[in-house]
Amino acid sequence: MLTEIILKMEGISKSFPGVRALHNVDFALRRGEIHALMGENGAGKSTLIKILTGVYEKDAGRIILDGRPVHFKSPQDAQNMGIGAVFQEIALCPNLTVAENMFIGRSRDAFVQWKQMNAKAAQMLDSLGIPASPTQELASCSIAVQQMIAIARAVDMDCKILILDEPTSSLDEDEVQKLFELMRQLKARGVGIIFITHFIDQVYEISDRITVLRNGELIGEYETAALPQIELISKMMGKALSDVAAIKKHEPSKSEDSVPIFEATALSSAAGVRPFNFTIRKGEVNGFAGLLGSGRSESVRAIFAADKVTGGEVKINGKRVKIKTPLDAMKQGIGYLPEDRKGDGIIDELSVRDNIILALQVMKGFFKPLSRKQTEEFAEQFIQQLEIKTPSLNTPIKSLSGGNQQKVILARWLLTHPRYLILDEPTRGIDVGTKVEIQKLVLKLAEDGMSLTFISSEIDEMLRVCSRLIVMKDREIIGELSGMNLTEQNVMHMIAQGGK
Repeated sequence: MLTEIILKMEGISKSFPGVRALHNVDFALRRGEIHALMGENGAGKSTLIKILTGVYEKDAGRIILDGRPVHFKSPQDAQNMGIGAVFQEIALCPNLTVAENMFIGRSRDAFVQWKQMNAKAAQMLDSLGIPASPTQELASCSIAVQQMIAIARAVDMDCKILILDEPTSSLDEDEVQKLFELMRQLKARGVGIIFITHFIDQVYEISDRITVLRNGELIGEYETAALPQIELISKMMGKALSDVAAIKKHEPSKSEDSVPIFEATALSSAAGVRPFNFTIRKGEVNGFAGLLGSGRSESVRAIFAADKVTGGEVKINGKRVKIKTPLDAMKQGIGYLPEDRKGDGIIDELSVRDNIILALQVMKGFFKPLSRKQTEEFAEQFIQQLEIKTPSLNTPIKSLSGGNQQKVILARWLLTHPRYLILDEPTRGIDVGTKVEIQKLVLKLAEDGMSLTFISSEIDEMLRVCSRLIVMKDREIIGELSGMNLTEQNVMHMIAQGGK
């Protein structure tokens, strides 16, 4: 492997209003290496890449490319300097041919030389071993081949550095291997590749070095072969292996019932999570644990039918039911606070009151509207109960802090009196005081008999509220932990070893 440094990013810092995204981060890429950029959600990976590709301007630091300081004012600047990027969402045109996608926007000629374009595309596809014809419509290609075509497009633009952001998230195992073979070919040609993924096993299969970011700061740079998986996970999570898990002050009440309140068998969805079995009993708080991308959110979205359910059987209190839509789930007494508060949770132009009553109104049907008096009474009840800080119940929810927005969404579901409530990252991005309030509320609801599934990127937080953890890796359940075995060390070992 070549050791020449092709790229240096030194002292990179970037802040947004109220958020320090990166602080004094260094990153170095060698020519002809595959370098994994690792970190949990919010670590700063995306911000660093957007600075490198000219999407964001850095606040401080410098970028050195091929030994010369450079400054990118736009993505076009970065492309002109030989930096290509392929993201998880493929930015190609499915209704155009493969060749057209490879060369679209690249020619300033008034007339396209179709024969030459197709011949050049065929040569490029053949040299990279991509199984596609220049003249076939892109939509007829598999997702894996489309990814490869996007890479071929980037490489053909005199690419020195190729950034692959979650390129394997939609691929099966065979397709992943084909992509890896293409990556190895490009590495052999001297292209430096930055590989971003949440699949730990893939990092160890394909990468030469690893850089870890956490909370916008550089944790370290390591040779892949010298960094055990368990240590990588520890560095990403920010937890030493010797840390002792926090002990819950209150245990959820244990149900005497032998029948689970909710049971799923071989449940699967269009989001790609592998078929899984799942149960939860009355008064239990359990959780899905795993690194980002492990399938945690996809699993609970399948339970709530937020993604299209493609298989499996569901029972409520031992009786088989059909849950094909979120409304079906709601009518069965299931509530769901989604991971993306901004995108899937709040409706920012509506008032606090209207956001609180939304789920109940959906269940009743919009032809049976709640009265103004009812909506105000419900809103006032939960504003007081959850101590939501808002000027009034008519204040637009977008004016509230993140923690208070989260409390409003919680109020929305509590108003429906669910028997089973799913909370996906309910404390992300909120202050410590509000986090503790929500954790206490979860335990109180369980003591009152509600069943809850709690997901958090912070393992210690899950250990404080959950009595059982379902551990996931690469979109499948690899084991469960409960009782005395429920420790951070055991969770990280199980993730690293794949449940072995």
